[in-house]
Amino acid sequence: MSRRRLLAGLAGLSAAPHVVNSVGSVAAQGEYLVGSGISDVTGPAAENGMMGYSLTQQKTTGIHLRCRARAYVVVDSAGKRVVFVTADLAAIFQSVHQGVLARLTKVYGGLYTEQNVLLNATHTHSACGGDSHYALYNLSILGFQEQTYNGVVAGVVEAIGRAHNNLAPGSMLIGRTALTDASANRSLVAFDRNPAEDKAQFPLAIDPAVTVLRFRQGGRDIGAISWFATHGTSMTGANRLISGDNKGYAAYAWEHDYAGVRYLDGPPGFVASFPQTNSGDVTPNLNLRPGSGPTENEFENTRIIGDRQFRAALHAFGSAVEQVTGGVDSRLRYVDMSTVTVAGQYTPDGRPHSTCKAAIGTSTLAGSTEDGPGIPIPEGAQNPLVQALGGLEAPIPQALADAQAPKIVVLPTGIMQPYPWTPDILPLQIVRIGQLHLIAGPAEYTIVAGLRLRQTVAAELGIPLENVLVQGYANAYSQYVTTPEEYDSQHYEGGSTLFGRYTLPAYQQEFAKLANALRTGTFDGPGPVPRDLSASQLNFQTSVVFDDPAPLKNFGDVLTQPRSNYHLLERVTVVFVTGHPKNNPRRGGTFLEVQRLTGGQWTRHADDGDWATKYRWTRTLGATSSATITWDIPADTPTGTYRITHHGNWKNGLTGHITPLNGTSHTFAIT
Repeated sequence: MSRRRLLAGLAGLSAAPHVVNSVGSVAAQGEYLVGSGISDVTGPAAENGMMGYSLTQQKTTGIHLRCRARAYVVVDSAGKRVVFVTADLAAIFQSVHQGVLARLTKVYGGLYTEQNVLLNATHTHSACGGDSHYALYNLSILGFQEQTYNGVVAGVVEAIGRAHNNLAPGSMLIGRTALTDASANRSLVAFDRNPAEDKAQFPLAIDPAVTVLRFRQGGRDIGAISWFATHGTSMTGANRLISGDNKGYAAYAWEHDYAGVRYLDGPPGFVASFPQTNSGDVTPNLNLRPGSGPTENEFENTRIIGDRQFRAALHAFGSAVEQVTGGVDSRLRYVDMSTVTVAGQYTPDGRPHSTCKAAIGTSTLAGSTEDGPGIPIPEGAQNPLVQALGGLEAPIPQALADAQAPKIVVLPTGIMQPYPWTPDILPLQIVRIGQLHLIAGPAEYTIVAGLRLRQTVAAELGIPLENVLVQGYANAYSQYVTTPEEYDSQHYEGGSTLFGRYTLPAYQQEFAKLANALRTGTFDGPGPVPRDLSASQLNFQTSVVFDDPAPLKNFGDVLTQPRSNYHLLERVTVVFVTGHPKNNPRRGGTFLEVQRLTGGQWTRHADDGDWATKYRWTRTLGATSSATITWDIPADTPTGTYRITHHGNWKNGLTGHITPLNGTSHTFAIT
């Protein structure tokens, strides 16, 4: 069998134990195997709470930019492999981590496990929520949303599968640059409490580092991972359209606009992800107000901040000359972060200290004024999920109040009943890809907290600091991690640092242990088993009962037709009679198409995954609803004849049967 045929066969195999050995025999010739893949993780486009701003009124009403999971697989010459996935989500909850690993085991056996799979989120605040098993993160969504959860898990697994099937001999390069106009420090008072030597690392009080990992198969680029720290909050809490926010736009700009990817037309030739690093205290709202900076338009801000990340990443990508060399490896260990005794070498005063049960403070409820408000207590008091769980009035033991000081504890999430409202047994992971090392942590780390983690791990491994990155929002979610000095200010981030003043020193100590295990080739075991709360979930969000067309109308009928003629940069608007989007979220599909007449055939020109389109769902009366589709005609659109089509589904109230619907507008010309 030829080497090419052998590799083609390996790339298409489902996992079995012999795959590792076969791949190793190929990669032993001095090449990595690399693969990339992408899939859709967009949730229900209507009446599903969004995750991030904790606002019960922020429920989805449509789609501006679909959310996607982007995966990469790397196999070294010894047959070791790692998986890296970035998803356009607010967080990777532990429930999703558990669900993905369970499905990977069913498909691939022991090939992809908790040890070598790293899942992380871009932290967009405009994706569907309700996929956590811990109550605090489902409160504003009114409970666990199975449809959202299933879509996220399926999409992540699908992206990994596509990257696995895409494996082929390749190489990687590292590129670096700086980006100073896509973030601002939103918590300067806390930042300024840090020692001068820490602040000197960040003269602008931001982390401007852009690090790009460039993937190639032979002479062809197949993808890039571009790390940069800025929050996914360009879209405000007033937004109701699903969006990947600024990092989602950056990926779209590279894939769609630059590399020519069309998401519904088969496997992409290029996959670009924009993961976070230590973005806990940095905002994209440059004027330090929600939706403000560089402009006063949240959609334009999303585009501009995303475009700046894309252009910086492209520069680093194009100038990358540092070849990735060496093997791949990984270590993951679960740690109960509420019971860590921290050695004095990691604490500010040089004395041992301990973490404590999780709790949030009054400043958490106040929110981050630069990005959005906090949790509204009056609203929480009327929340049916809160009431079902026993309410917010939980006793606060004096010992916990003392341990959390100077935080004023308002909600002791770690001791809530019938189970903790936030996780305590958390996954800590270090992934090595050649000389690049990723500290995968289940939280939002401030820039100085990230610096100290990197310094700790770099010293333990004996490698340059620039080769260690913090990969936040990874494998689970437990809110913020500040330095002890920042914690004392009790700004939003400090109030949201769950395990007390010594949370960061605990992470430093535990990651140092992982780094030592990685360096020495040892492993002390996976640690305690995290809870499986899948059987304890509640949901108070109403589902679809039935759909009804408008009087004298049928599903798919056009209520508002387009004009007959448009110019470039004008907006086309068409309104259809439709059903509820929850009848079929159309993951991997679209609710709309902009079609162009070409050679006598109608071809898809754009869909609901495109920046220029918006799909809005509106409940008009009872079970009657409409779909408003807009298309802002881009400046480079070819002249010609076009039409708008809508795809949806409606539910029969008597039988419960769900039926597809389609609608087509009149044609119109672009001149």
